[in-house]
Order: sequence, then structure tokens, then C-alpha cells
Amino acid sequence: MKWKTLLCCLLTGMNGYVYSQQPAVVDTLKVDSAKAGLMRRTDNTAGQFDVGDLARVIFHPRREASAKPSSGIIVVPNIASNPSIGTQIGIKAVAGRKLGSDPNTFLSVAATSASITTKGIIYFYISHNIYTPGNKWNLQGSLVAAKTVTPDYGYGIGKPVTDTPEDSILTNPARTPRALRSQFYAFRQKVYKEVSKGLFVGAGVSFEMRRNIDERNTSGNSTPYDIYNSRHGFHPYNYNANGFLLNVQYTTRDNQNRAYKGIYADAGIRVNQTWLGSSRNALQFTSDFRKYISLSHRNPEHVLALWNWGAYLVAGNVPYLELPGTAKDAAVRSGRGYTTGYFKGTQFNYSEAEYRFPITRNKFLSGVAFFHLQTGNNELGTGIFQVWQPGGGGGLRVLFNKATRTNLCLDYAWGKFGAKGFFLGLNEAF
Repeated sequence: MKWKTLLCCLLTGMNGYVYSQQPAVVDTLKVDSAKAGLMRRTDNTAGQFDVGDLARVIFHPRREASAKPSSGIIVVPNIASNPSIGTQIGIKAVAGRKLGSDPNTFLSVAATSASITTKGIIYFYISHNIYTPGNKWNLQGSLVAAKTVTPDYGYGIGKPVTDTPEDSILTNPARTPRALRSQFYAFRQKVYKEVSKGLFVGAGVSFEMRRNIDERNTSGNSTPYDIYNSRHGFHPYNYNANGFLLNVQYTTRDNQNRAYKGIYADAGIRVNQTWLGSSRNALQFTSDFRKYISLSHRNPEHVLALWNWGAYLVAGNVPYLELPGTAKDAAVRSGRGYTTGYFKGTQFNYSEAEYRFPITRNKFLSGVAFFHLQTGNNELGTGIFQVWQPGGGGGLRVLFNKATRTNLCLDYAWGKFGAKGFFLGLNEAF
């Protein structure tokens, strides 16, 4: 266990541009569940080699491999470095346990993390994803307190609008980077009921608050953030986005961490209400669809993975920093090659295809190649599905835990406008 943590630290401490900006408030712990997948009886890990085996070979070469899955608790150093956040150091802990004696019950997980950076960013969260025996109920929630720096490249999908000076500033034709600093607090809790095998219906609440929002080094000039707030009626320094959540989910995935086959679908609405303390009323519809196709019966790790995610404002107004956009999905993994929120609009849609393939016979190393498209509106004449912005890249996978199909992910990706970066993660992007 200690050697796994050490090796993970060494791998995640590599130099590079690691775009790991402020995480979104997640609905599940997929991105943190290093040990949170149940090993299905159909999985065959014979002959596979993971980080635990590597530690055993190096430090205990005479010890035989254990057939028993390793502990469900992991502590991982939380290390990153990039121009937006500076150098980050912290710690992350995850625990997992199956409740009851039903073998079909999913594993319940909880996670917490605390970190600080050289640019003064402080981030703390606690999350849980609990399944009661037999999967009758699923409780998902999170609590976040943070001092953040959020990069901003303007409003829309990158198509400049110069009809007025304000429109030109808002759409940012020069792609001038800015940064918004703030204090961020969030609480989210949802309760799902399984109504049929794999089908869950859920409801909950979400409270998101920002305080002391500060956009420095503007020299008194207008910015996209200022103009959006003025047009949509938001206070420039503080706001709340509080509302109800209603969701329907269906899944047939064979593994939540790295699926070889199956589908995952989620559709939901969010209703922000001023009587709940929200700054403005809003109604949003969200959708998330994923399809996994194994291309080889003999070698099921050859997978074509497809993903479409979207968020659409139906009525009302959403704060600028909460607009759907790049990497604003629940796991903050979309749009590799761009920083969080690089593109954003009140209507946003994202599509990605990824080919996953083994490299070594023992499955210790594997690779991916991916391509994605983003589209959104800007309320200034450009509608959703009219302009598409591409991105793509490739990556290396290191098998961290063969029992749960958990990978360490190292990706390099490119986008337009000179966007590029090196991305580190635990588990697949989707």
C-alpha cells in the first residue's frame, strides 16, 4: 500500500503543463475511486501486472503474488503544477466498502482532499457515493470550500463578434487570458431510487456560492465577466446558484472505472430558485450519454468509447462562472487540450471518441487516442451547432489496480488558438 502511494506520487509529480484547475462539484466519485470498482466474476486478471505487482517485484522479489484484492483504502499525494495555479501540494484519501451481503451491491465510497498552491489557491472537499444493500437507494453528495483562481477566455465558442465594442470584448477575438479569483462554497446532495435493474430516479438540492470575486490587472477596463453580469443582472462580487435537481440514470457498464462494454445515460433538470437564495431563477436541462464497444473478444481492452455531454439553459439566467462549457462536466475531464471554461455559453454540447488499446501483454501499459468537438452559443447571433471547435491527442495508461481496472492516465492534447497541455488523471476521462 505504501509503495503504491510512493509510486503514484512519483508518477504524478512529473513536469509538464497539468491543467487541473478548480474541480466542479461532482455527482459521483468516479474520478477519485482508485479502489471503488467491484471486480466482476467475469473479469480475468490472470497474467495482468499492476503497480502493486511492480512494488512487490522491486522491494519483495521473493514474495509470491497474492490473489486477494488489495485494500479498499488509499492515500495519494495531490501534486500538480501549471501556470494558472502555480505548484500544488496536498493529500487525498479514499475509502470503499460494500454494504450488506448482497453480492450485486455496488461499492460505497467516500473521499476527501485538501491542497494549497503557490498562487494562494486553497481547496478542500468531502464527497460520498453510498449504495444501500441491493442497490435499493443511492446517496450522492459533496461539500466544497475553496479559494480559487478560474481562467477566463471570454464568452462563446471562439467566433468573434465586433458589432459593438462590448460585443468584441465579450467574445474576446484575441483570446486574451484573464483570471477570476474568488471564494467558493458548495453543497450538493441527491438521493436515487432504483426502479428497475440499472435504472435510477433521483432528486436533490445544490447550493453554490461565490464571494469576494476579484478580477485583477484590468486597469479599469471592461471585461467579458463585467459585460455578462451587466446584461444578465448579476452582482459583480457575490452570487448564489441554489436549486433543485431531478435526474434519471441508466447504466449497463461492466465496470464504472474503465468499461469494456455497455452504456451509461443520464438526463436531468436543474431549477434554481430565488426563494432558495439563488441570485436569479434558472431552468437547465442536462444530458450525458456514453457507449463502449469492445472490438475484440480475445482482447477486450481494445475499446471504442463514445461520449456526448450537453447542458442547455431553458429559461432564466446562470452566473458567468457557472455557465456550461469546456471541462464543466461532472468529472471535469472533457475538452483535453483546453483549460477549464475555455469555451462557454448558455447552450453547450460536447462529443468525443476515444480508441483504447493494450500495449504490453501483461496489460501494465496501454494507450489511447482521442478526438473531440465542442459547440456552443454566444447570444449574439451564433447558435449552438453552428461553430465547432476541435481538439485531440493521445496518452499512456499505467495499470494501477487490476482488480478495479484503475489506470493512471497521462495525456497530451492539442486544441485551437495555440491551446495545448499535459493532463494527469486517475481513471479514464469517461
